Amino acid sequence: MIRDAFGLVYAGEQNMNLRELVYHRTVGALPVGGRYRAIDFVLSNMVNSGIRNVGVIAQRSYHSLMDHLGSGKEWDLSRKEDGLFILPPFSSSENRGEYQGIVDAIKGVMSYVRRSKQQYCIFSGSYSIYNSTYDDALSYHIETGADITMLYSVEENDFFRGERYNDVRLHLNDEGRLIDMEVNSALSDSKMVGLDTYIIRKELLEYLVEDCASRGKHLFVSDLLMGNINRLKIMGYRHEGYVGRLHSVASYYKLNMDMLRPDISGDLFYGDNQIYTKIKDEVPAKYSKTSNVKNSLVANGCIIEGEVEDSVLFRSVYVGKGAKIKNSIIMQDSEVYNNSDLEYVILDKSVNIRQGRRLVGDKVFPVIIRKGAIV
Repeated sequence: MIRDAFGLVYAGEQNMNLRELVYHRTVGALPVGGRYRAIDFVLSNMVNSGIRNVGVIAQRSYHSLMDHLGSGKEWDLSRKEDGLFILPPFSSSENRGEYQGIVDAIKGVMSYVRRSKQQYCIFSGSYSIYNSTYDDALSYHIETGADITMLYSVEENDFFRGERYNDVRLHLNDEGRLIDMEVNSALSDSKMVGLDTYIIRKELLEYLVEDCASRGKHLFVSDLLMGNINRLKIMGYRHEGYVGRLHSVASYYKLNMDMLRPDISGDLFYGDNQIYTKIKDEVPAKYSKTSNVKNSLVANGCIIEGEVEDSVLFRSVYVGKGAKIKNSIIMQDSEVYNNSDLEYVILDKSVNIRQGRRLVGDKVFPVIIRKGAIV
C-alpha cells in the first residue's frame, strides 16, 4: 500500500468532441456504466492503492462534480487528516480564476501541493477508464530512478483512427525510456497510448510547473513533458488491462457498450479492486410481464414494461409498453413511453420520449438528446 504519495486529479476537461454530453458538466462528471461517473475510476484506483490525500482540480461547470463527490465518504476520504480536497478556481494576484492549461491549473493549486506531506505525486486526468492500483508503478518509478513515469496501454484496435482527440502516443527505447511522443496524431505508427496518469516527485513537479509558467507555457503534455524529454528521465509503465477513453461521442458510446461484455465488465468491476461511487438507496428494478430484457445493464429504480436489448439504463428509467430500446444509453430519470423505438441513441438525464417516437443513429455517430429535452 502506498503511504508516501498524494493524488492530484485534473477534472476540468470539457472536450467539445463529446458535444451535448459536456454542455453542463465536465468529462470527469460524465455518467458511465449505469451508476458511475468517470472520475470514480481514477479516485478508486488511488484509494485502492492506499492513497489518502487526493486533490481534485475543478474549472468550469463543476456543480455536478461537487455534488457527486461530496465529502468523499464513499471513497473513505472523509478524514481528519488529509482526505478529499475539491479545488475550484479562484481569483488572486497571480491567478485570474480561469486556467489556460493544466500547468496553469496546477500552479493555481500550488498551495495544496506544497502543504501535502507526501513525497510523490500521482497526477491524473479523468477521461481514461481502467481499474488498477499504482503500487507497482511507484516501485518501478523508484527502482528506475525516473524523474517522471507515464502509464500507458498498448492498443491494437484502430477503431478510432483519424479521430484521436487528446491522444498521446509514446515512443520508448528498449529500456522503457521515453524518446519521443505525439499528440493528436492521426498517422502515428505507435500502439502505446498514454493513460493521462503520471508519477513525479513533489519537489520536481513544483519546479517544472514554475519553470513553464515563467516562460509563458501552460500545456502539460506539449510544454512540460515534450519540452523536457531530453533533460529528464521519463519512463513508461504499461497497464495490461482494459482501458476505455472519453475522447469523443463514439468513444463514450463504445465504452458503455464494452461494459456489456463479460470479459470487460469482469476486468473493470469484479477483480480484486472495487470501483466506488456515490451511494443512492433506491428500490430494485421492476420488470413487468410485458418486458423483455437481453444483454443489458439495468440500474436500480428502473421500471421496464417494454423491450431492452444491448443497452445501458441508468437509475430510475421508465420504459413503457411496446417501447423498444436497442444499442442505446439511457441516463437517469429518463422516460421512454409506449411504442417508441430507439436504436443507437444516447439520452441524457431527465429526457422524455413521447409515445410512438422513432430515433435511429449509428454506432460511430449515435443520436444524442440533451438533458431535460422532450421529444
